[in-house]
Amino acid sequence: MSNPERNAYARYGSVSSRVGAGEIDQGLRAYMLKVYNYMALGLALTGVAAYGAFSAAVTTDPSGAAAQAGNGLYLTGFGVALFTSPLKWVVMLAPLALVFFLSFRIQKMSVAAAQGTFLAYAALVGLSLSSIFLVFTGQSITQVFFITAASFGALSLYGYTTKRDLSGMGSFLFMGLIGLIIASVVNIFLASSALAFAVSVIGVLVFAGLTAYDTQQIKEMYYESDDATTAGRKAIMGALRLYLDFINMFIMLLQLVGDRR
Repeated sequence: MSNPERNAYARYGSVSSRVGAGEIDQGLRAYMLKVYNYMALGLALTGVAAYGAFSAAVTTDPSGAAAQAGNGLYLTGFGVALFTSPLKWVVMLAPLALVFFLSFRIQKMSVAAAQGTFLAYAALVGLSLSSIFLVFTGQSITQVFFITAASFGALSLYGYTTKRDLSGMGSFLFMGLIGLIIASVVNIFLASSALAFAVSVIGVLVFAGLTAYDTQQIKEMYYESDDATTAGRKAIMGALRLYLDFINMFIMLLQLVGDRR
């Protein structure tokens, strides 16, 4: 579960405290559209990388297999390296390292470098998520993706349009996120199905709340007088936050309602 610095660019202040709503309306729409476009591109790259890695790692032909995966599936040599060798830990931890790097270094990066780093991160996440195709059916993954997309869209729209100040939710949601990370790490050793279920339920609620909260915060980061470089960095950072909310909510929902092979 990824957890970047969620308050990057907070010091730039809110849109309401800097300019009037009428002055920023058009620029704000363009800025938010850029955020969502970056996020959508990241999700698309993650999906392609995940399915591509799975296709290269798994075969149904036993004659070309290096190991058996179960349910009529076999691992290729690449699959053995990706899913059973120490390389799997590199694949799991590399996205976390890259997201922290982007979060802490983005203010010193060019927009092009930040874009490249974000896309590289999305591809690495896809590589690390390729194993879900071994655990869950393809139909189930597709269904949960669309459920997540619909839920995310509604929650993000609420965060964008609501007049209610959601900033008070921030500390509560962050504490919930830390609790989820600790519980997930503990359950690696306990392997408790009850704890896994509780983590998934609470995780869905936490990331649902973060979707609305982050959308409002990203909206508030907009400042009409930003130069192109600063605005580009903010859009990428905003896309990263929403991307993380989507991916984590998808994983939690898949663990809850996904059909296993």
